[in-house]
Amino acid sequence: MKTLRHLFWLVLLSFTLAARAEEEPKDKEKDKSADKAAPTEAKEPKLSVTEHEVTINGKVIKYRATAGYLVLKDDKEKPRANIYFTAYTKLDEPDAAKRPLMFSFNGGPGSASIWLHMGALGPKRVVMTDKGESLPPPYKWQDNEFSWLDETDLVFIDPVTTGYSRAAKDVDPKQFHGFTGDIESVADFIRLWTTRNQRWASPKFLVGESYGTTRAAGLSDYLQQKYTLYLNGIILISSIMNFETALFAPGNDLPYQLFLPTYTAAAFYHGKLKGDYAKDLTATLNRAKEFAAKDYTLALMQGDALPAADRDKIAKELSSLTGLSQDYIIRQNLRVSIFQFVTELKRDENRTVGRLDSRFTGIAPGAGDGGGRGGDGGFFDPSLEAINGGYTNAFNDYARRELKYESDLPYDILTGNVQPWSYANAQNQYLNVASTLKSAMTKNTFLKVWIANGYYDLATPFFATEYTVRHMGLDPAVRNNIKLTYYEAGHMMYIHMDSMKKLKADFSAYMADTLRAAGVK
Repeated sequence: MKTLRHLFWLVLLSFTLAARAEEEPKDKEKDKSADKAAPTEAKEPKLSVTEHEVTINGKVIKYRATAGYLVLKDDKEKPRANIYFTAYTKLDEPDAAKRPLMFSFNGGPGSASIWLHMGALGPKRVVMTDKGESLPPPYKWQDNEFSWLDETDLVFIDPVTTGYSRAAKDVDPKQFHGFTGDIESVADFIRLWTTRNQRWASPKFLVGESYGTTRAAGLSDYLQQKYTLYLNGIILISSIMNFETALFAPGNDLPYQLFLPTYTAAAFYHGKLKGDYAKDLTATLNRAKEFAAKDYTLALMQGDALPAADRDKIAKELSSLTGLSQDYIIRQNLRVSIFQFVTELKRDENRTVGRLDSRFTGIAPGAGDGGGRGGDGGFFDPSLEAINGGYTNAFNDYARRELKYESDLPYDILTGNVQPWSYANAQNQYLNVASTLKSAMTKNTFLKVWIANGYYDLATPFFATEYTVRHMGLDPAVRNNIKLTYYEAGHMMYIHMDSMKKLKADFSAYMADTLRAAGVK
């Protein structure tokens, strides 16, 4: 994902010194020295608390919105970071401590929680077309009749260096810019928020999108091991747990197989398929998955030893399933990377296809190699550009006017300032947190996992997610605790109105099943 770069200043923490009044002048001088040597204490930032209501499923939901910082501290009570959050809690609950509680975040790495917050889950959403396209500026927000607030309280977390969150003064933010530091800081936030708000008795959930699903899977076992905080459920929207499935690199043929069905979906949407393949999306995708898992996999495994006749046969079927020419596929040695696909599919129309959502197209940027050789070939993602401005402008307006939260910092919705992101925990290997999730599910057999997938998502393809789940090696006793659902949209399927409605219905079914298993409903 191409990131947006912003300049910002680190948040300055306020400190107070305790002073003692004495009558004798010599004692005053003594006390001044004592004050100078005394340790400082962080003053907790003031929170903005407002009350509102929203109508969901025909029912008026009254709620409290809390926006502001929670200060993370080290073992010596020295501030480490200010984590910005927005929390929504339903009012008039007979036993608020037992109401379901959901922590939400997005991915990147480098993304604030704005996408799930203002796109699907929160009580307000950005106004877009039913397809999911941005309207002309100035951008607007409105009540979200599909919000999840009717069934769970919501806490949206912006990891350090995203949104308004910043490392504390004189603290190196790089310690938070990596898989391990990110997991530790977000887990610390979850524990502290849960404790301060007396919510340990609540059924607890995580929901993450994109790299946020990597974070959620990592948190699942970390919260259990570090804080003995057991979750009822984890929701993964546009999931990536095994990075081997999505990184096009020399010697790694797996992504070519796993991206193929999503190439097929994109080609189907844009009218590039012919014959029976152009008639029914589900049937065509099933054919693409079967071909990818069998004939295509066997062909790639043979490498240069693949006979010419077999090479032509595979190329012909790939052409039928992708809309790309057979000649082009042969020239790419049967291996078409994501950036090659999005620039090639509609090249004759001078258009590129979206990565986050391949339904979207944009004007081709001009000369470039189309990716696949260590760069993006000048590629920009038209599906990101279609939503980026709307979400940024809408949240900045919403935070001040509705939440009454004031800050002069830029709200960094998608920043490159967290790069380079550290994967030191997986050095010389592909990061794979599916094993971490497996560990959590093995120890907590009540943990329910729901994975939502967009057919047109070229960032985290649905077939790659299916592959990851099938290779988790779960015991049969918990294997059915994972459920996958599908939507005819992209990475952020909720920007598509029909998919948004389905997502809400699927969420309600998931919550009912999970809470029933927990003995809550």
